[in-house]
Order: sequence, then C-alpha cells, then structure tokens
Amino acid sequence: MKKDVITDLAWGGGILVLALIASFARHQGYIDHDTTTRIVLGATGLMVASFGNRMPKRMVPNARARQATRVGGWSLAISGLIYAGLWAFAPLNVALIGGCGAIILGMAITFGYCLSLRDRARSA
Repeated sequence: MKKDVITDLAWGGGILVLALIASFARHQGYIDHDTTTRIVLGATGLMVASFGNRMPKRMVPNARARQATRVGGWSLAISGLIYAGLWAFAPLNVALIGGCGAIILGMAITFGYCLSLRDRARSA
C-alpha cells in the first residue's frame, strides 16, 4: 500500500515538474503553446495507462473483485494509451474529443462490467 502511494505521488510530482519545464521552455521560445499542451496531456494519458496497468496487480478480497480490477485495468490502460497517442500525433481538436472519448469509454466499460458482475451475483 505504501509503495502505491509513493508511486502515485511520484507520478503527480513528475507531471508537475514536466509542466513547469514545458512552461519555462515555452516562455523562453523553445517550444510553442501547442507543444506544451501536448507534452503535459500526453504525460497525463501515460499516467492513466500506468494506473490501469497496476490495477490488476493489487490484492482484492474475492474472485468477482479480481475480475472487475482486471477489466478495469485493461480498459484504463488501453484508453490511457489512446489518449496519449492522440495528444502526441492527432490535430488538437481531434485529440481533445477523441482522447476524452477514449477515457470516458474506458470508464463506461469498467462501470458496465461491474454492474453486470453485480447482477450475476444477485441472480446466483
């Protein structure tokens, strides 16, 4: 548990440092505003993918909860990679709509799967 908190804080601090460096580089004229936005939001997508990758590895109490963390981990990892990839390569308006749509779809898949597990547990 302590390792998870340290990893989460490292991700948060890393993104803050990256944002400050990108902002400084923009003010110095090395990169433009769009590049700064792409760097920070791409890193955010990689953070979501990392969280999704770590989800199934956590210890959970029962089999249904393990199923939910596996599906949630996969959906968040994939949606985070799609989000990061869109911010890296797609036009800004496509990255915004597509990236947010990917994250929302990943969350909806996880939520829907959890509801289906709950319904199966009730009917059994």
